[in-house]
Amino acid sequence: MSWMQIIQSWDASLFQLVNGDMGNPLFDALLPLFREKWFWAPLYMFIGAFTWLNFGKKGWVIVLGLVVAAGLADFTSSTLIKKNIQRIRPCNDPAMVEKVNLRTSCGSGYSFTSSHAANHFAAAVFLIGFFGRVARWVRPAALGWAATIAFSQVYVGVHYPGDVVCGALLGAAIGWWVLLTTRKFGKRWLDGWMV
Repeated sequence: MSWMQIIQSWDASLFQLVNGDMGNPLFDALLPLFREKWFWAPLYMFIGAFTWLNFGKKGWVIVLGLVVAAGLADFTSSTLIKKNIQRIRPCNDPAMVEKVNLRTSCGSGYSFTSSHAANHFAAAVFLIGFFGRVARWVRPAALGWAATIAFSQVYVGVHYPGDVVCGALLGAAIGWWVLLTTRKFGKRWLDGWMV
């Protein structure tokens, strides 16, 4: 058995643990919602309002950086990685489909890496970099938010655990890079708010 087959076997076993064994009515009700963009619209509006109220017009640096971080993570995951790796989603995989408890639409795209995980970890790391020092609650809140969204991708049956772990690492790296780049342009306006 090759190392790729071993990894796939572990990933499939862990997928079944999360998607099957951890199934419960509360998760069934909440986790499909957590992966929907509209569900988080109030949070996005709060971030925009908080930034505007605390930094005024100069807050565009944070908002722009956040959009760039999430957008770059999405492009990297969806266009550069998924289309080249072409890993089939568990809910579309003939070897897995009968074992999957599908709790949302499967979709036709590829599985590796999870763009939901990449986008939200990019946003979380970026926000932690700006607000984590002065508002320490932002660190666990942002990471918990991104991790819950990533976990939900496995729970609903559209991603393997390896997809979301690698998506999270990709997003975190991109979020950190965008943060460092943004600091150079916004430092004179936003000093004291950044880690």
